[in-house]
Amino acid sequence: MRILFLSLTLALLAGCSNWGFPGVYRINVEQGNIVTQEMVDQLKPGMTRRQVRYILGTPLLEHTFDRDRWDYVYMVRNGTRTVDENRLSVFFEGDELVSYRGSLVPDGEVTQASFAAAEAERQEASDVEEREAAAPLTLD
Repeated sequence: MRILFLSLTLALLAGCSNWGFPGVYRINVEQGNIVTQEMVDQLKPGMTRRQVRYILGTPLLEHTFDRDRWDYVYMVRNGTRTVDENRLSVFFEGDELVSYRGSLVPDGEVTQASFAAAEAERQEASDVEEREAAAPLTLD
């Protein structure tokens, strides 16, 4: 009787503690959105929400109070230990992508200023094409 009581007590304590039974295999648990570097490289300034959703998938978090921010989080855990974690936050103004930042972004962050510079470059190229198209033809 004493042995039964002792083993039952040890089993209950093991079930309620953090240390668990020795030698128990813990599986890797993957949670969230799998976002690869290739997916992040496809993001361009001015993309619509629909285009971003097509590339990255449905965001894990859409903020209730900030509709212009989407968060993509991916974690691999082994028991209570986090093995790998990737985060990507995407920011919009209206329906257009303006910036994004996270662990898969080169240099840690792509800012609105770098998007603005890319947009200015694209606008300048467009202006040059328009000027060339509007220039009168001269016959010599």
